[in-house]
Amino acid sequence: MDSTFLDYIFLIIVGLVAGAINILAGGGSLLTLPMLIFLGVPPSIANGTNRIAIIIQNIFAVKGFQSKGVSAFPFSIYLAASATVGAIFGAILAVHYVKDDIFNKILGVIMVLVVIFMVSKRKSSTEELMERITGKYLWLGVIAFFFVGLYGGFIQAGVGFIMLLALSSINRISLVKSNAIKVFVALIYSIAAVAVFTHGDAINWKYGLILSVGNATGGWIASRWSVNKGDELIKKVLIIMVIAMAIKLWFPDFYTILANQILELF
Repeated sequence: MDSTFLDYIFLIIVGLVAGAINILAGGGSLLTLPMLIFLGVPPSIANGTNRIAIIIQNIFAVKGFQSKGVSAFPFSIYLAASATVGAIFGAILAVHYVKDDIFNKILGVIMVLVVIFMVSKRKSSTEELMERITGKYLWLGVIAFFFVGLYGGFIQAGVGFIMLLALSSINRISLVKSNAIKVFVALIYSIAAVAVFTHGDAINWKYGLILSVGNATGGWIASRWSVNKGDELIKKVLIIMVIAMAIKLWFPDFYTILANQILELF
């Protein structure tokens, strides 16, 4: 088994884990992007390459949710259309600009605030649990998802957290159903983002397609499993992943140092 084949195996394994994380909460790109860069892909191209796996992952995830009877049409189409417009602008920015440390730290704070908001939400009465997907709440969602798409088109990592927060707070949609909407919206706007990255010659198609094998498998399994487990499981995974992502953004070398210290014990 040569080293190139081992690289492919690692890509698939990382994609499998990332795909499951993306569906249950978000932040899987924090695994796939470093892996692509480790394999020698420049950061700007890794950012575009990762979108191939996201698209194929979400095709399988959408089908997985639909097989369990979970969907939100046509509401999700309106959000996807708005997010796609934002994603085109975000992807154009991403082709020419790279995020800096200050941006990472700000994002880390935002992720922690997302967790605090979701954990501290009081239990609602039956009347308060009714979805708000028409009238002004539809338009608020559409406006919010333009900015979701803007961020998703730019960097992608962590966009799932923001979508879950928007759907939960604005539209009062359950986490399971929100995840179904999330993967559909990400699928649609990612197609537009990939077109921009392709035009800018910022995609490694070979690595992207190999990575997508793992992402698709993880996405399919997690989409069906999360429906059976319900909102409580998703909330727990969401909390863990947001905290892990915030630590990574604020302290980029934290996990490397921690791993080295653990190895020294043995």
